[in-house]
Amino acid sequence: MKLKIIKFKSVKSTNDKAIKLIQRKKITSGFIVSDMQINGRGTMGKKWISKKGNIFISIFFKVNFAKIKIENFLMINAKIIKKILKNYTSKKIIIKKPNDLLIENKKFCGILQEVVEYNNDKFLISGIGINTVISPYNKKMLFTCLNDHSPIIIKNLHIIKKIKNSYEKMINDLNNNNFTYIKNKYI
Repeated sequence: MKLKIIKFKSVKSTNDKAIKLIQRKKITSGFIVSDMQINGRGTMGKKWISKKGNIFISIFFKVNFAKIKIENFLMINAKIIKKILKNYTSKKIIIKKPNDLLIENKKFCGILQEVVEYNNDKFLISGIGINTVISPYNKKMLFTCLNDHSPIIIKNLHIIKKIKNSYEKMINDLNNNNFTYIKNKYI
């Protein structure tokens, strides 16, 4: 499955934009990229601090939860992103369940997973925020950015392309294989 790239200069939240595209435009899959997020969301009502220059994306597609449980996608999402980003640093990237990626116990990536039902179909939305070049400040949590731990110049477009390709492969695998295959490859 090819995911159509849908670009924005600024959105409230890439996940909110995905929900609107599903419900109002009846788009069944896509790859949203925004230069800025005004009101990024995290899990449990937390806010994702969005600094311009970082990555803000949401991937959405129709999914059959009879084939794979929603909980499995939490680990699939984290592992896909970790596999891509580990190529940019020699530091160990840790998955902090359910949806954060850390370097040196500092958060640099968050994933917000949501399910939306529309016209009897279920859609998985995976919002991904990656602090690639700018680290936000928060009194309650330590943040970092990938650039601070990388010997190479971080190019957001290169990372975004790799994420898009990885999700297209995963969706194709999901549509064409059984759960055992998916579990062995992604979970």
